[in-house]
Amino acid sequence: MVRYGFGYLEPAAAAIAAMDETTYQDFKSRVRASPVRCLAFNSFIRQRELKVVGDTVPRLELIGYMEEDLQRCSELGGQVVVWGSAGSRNVPPGFSRARAWNQIADFLWMAGDIAQPKGLFIAIEPLRRQESNILNTGAEALRMVRQVRHPNVKMIIDYYHLSQERESPEILWEARKEIVHFHFANPHGRVWPRRLDEDAGYPAFFAQLRRLVTKAHWRGGLSIEARGSFAQDAAASLQFFRRELGPLMA
Repeated sequence: MVRYGFGYLEPAAAAIAAMDETTYQDFKSRVRASPVRCLAFNSFIRQRELKVVGDTVPRLELIGYMEEDLQRCSELGGQVVVWGSAGSRNVPPGFSRARAWNQIADFLWMAGDIAQPKGLFIAIEPLRRQESNILNTGAEALRMVRQVRHPNVKMIIDYYHLSQERESPEILWEARKEIVHFHFANPHGRVWPRRLDEDAGYPAFFAQLRRLVTKAHWRGGLSIEARGSFAQDAAASLQFFRRELGPLMA
């Protein structure tokens, strides 16, 4: 990653949580010895038992998990922990969606309180309907952020999900004060992006992103979250982003 010129690493928070202490300390040593840090984390919750929505929400277990995992994320240089984690938030059949929405809001406030002293943001990730049956669009994530009103609860935009949901990239500007991070993949195969002509939605998205940076002075990360490899895709993908964002990547 360093050799190809990437600026930071985004591992899975759940994978960090699953490490035993010896493995974690080894990983932390390797990260701290490198020029990059784990500025962001995805896949916050993978454990099947850690449900945020439903008749039985294991609050104490969630608190214990988040305290330990977010502490590790902080030690690794983290700034943003992305909460997509559809398995933790999907609404069970027949369950009240209004109740599920409020359970998510309660969870996010609790997560924000744990993240705050560790210097982290919890960022809601909108996911396409094929993966999640709630919080599918940037507009819905923005509504949740505004309801929760916690300084450490924000949101991200993932271009793949935005494209799949056919949401307008205007949401970048509407949510400019709440977006802390981006994910990106070519929606045709969910692979590493390489060319502007791969997808008709690219120009409008990058126009809004440039507007965000130049007009709203936005600063944050954009992670490639896609199928591919450094050897086959890294050089072309970085060149693609440099063409579209130029000096804004600094």
